[in-house]
Order: sequence, then C-alpha cells, then structure tokens
Amino acid sequence: MIFFEPHKRDKSIFPYDPFKAMIVPRPVGWISTMGPDGEVNLAPYSFFNAFSGAPPLVGFSSEGFKDSAALAEASGEFVWNMATYDLRMEMNATSAPLPRGSSEFTHAGLEMAPSRIVKAPRVAASPGSLECKVTQIVRLQDMNGGLTDRYLVLGQVVGIHVDEKYLVDGMIDIAAMKPIARCGYQDYAVVDKVFAVKRPAGAGNQSGGG
Repeated sequence: MIFFEPHKRDKSIFPYDPFKAMIVPRPVGWISTMGPDGEVNLAPYSFFNAFSGAPPLVGFSSEGFKDSAALAEASGEFVWNMATYDLRMEMNATSAPLPRGSSEFTHAGLEMAPSRIVKAPRVAASPGSLECKVTQIVRLQDMNGGLTDRYLVLGQVVGIHVDEKYLVDGMIDIAAMKPIARCGYQDYAVVDKVFAVKRPAGAGNQSGGG
C-alpha cells in the first residue's frame, strides 16, 4: 500500500494526480445557464452531486469563477442536464473554451428546449433535466481557512423533466437511459446495468439512508 500526502506526490510513481481517479464515478454536472442579457452557456462539470432530498438540493463546483458560476450568480438559476452515452461526444464538445457569448449548444450541434420555471434552456436531447434556483454560492477554503479559487454553486430543484419512455412501473429505468459518469484522467463510465441490495430493517427507504 502506497501512502503519500497530496502535495508531496512522487511524480515518478504518479505522474498524474490520482485524487480524481479515486472519487469515482461522479455524476456529470452538465450545466446550462442564461445571463441577464440572454447569453446562454452550457458546460460539463467534473464535481457535481445531490446533497439533500428535502428540499432537493444539487450543486456543482467551479474551479475558477467560470461562466456557469458567474451566470448562475447573476441570474439565480441553472439547469442540470443528464449526460448520457448517446450524448457523450456532444457533452465533451461543450467543454471547449469558447469565447464568452459563443453558444456551446451551436458548437456541439445541440437543440435547446425551454424550461418551465427558470429562464435557462435545457438540452432537448437529454432524457432528464433539473431546473434549479440558486440557494448558496460558497467560496471553498483550505484547512487553514485560506480562500481558494473554487466555488460551490448550490441550487434547489424546482422542476424535474423526465422522458416518459424511460418510466417502468413508476420508476426510472436508469440503465436504459445510460447516464455517463466522470472518472479520473480522461475516463468516463456508463450506467448500463444496475443491481439492488435490500437495506437492513430500520435503515431507511430506497431514497434515503446514511
């Protein structure tokens, strides 16, 4: 077993930082935003997840105050779009460093769909999207209290879009949707098979737990 402190990594053994390769798989934060002047942005984020069921809260972390974070702050809104295996190349294309104001939707050949509650558009081809209202933007700190150039954008889900063809007996057939997840380096994984494990008595229902 190799042990090392992150800032003292032996690059002859680990030429690439293994941190992101260990916290896997991570849902892809495919975030669409619209600014006050109508400018639209779409970008994938490596750090994204859900943090609460009631109220439903999700968040993405921006390494640098990038367009998605800036437009989410300015508008108070964002949309999460499920990135799937079928959309993997389009999702990747939206990570290109385009000039601000250029459309990632157009660059990736994606169609926009209107949201119901927020102004930011959805990815029309995505089988699931979450409309969100910003609740907090937290500038992350290190263990000594030093401010970093990392920003956690949290939002409450106010609207959910699900393609009905993926509903089976009242539940989402997630394996049929084939969402992709971020792994380390330039790697991704796809959910195309799931298994169930019954929880111990008193451990909570299928959507909760510790």
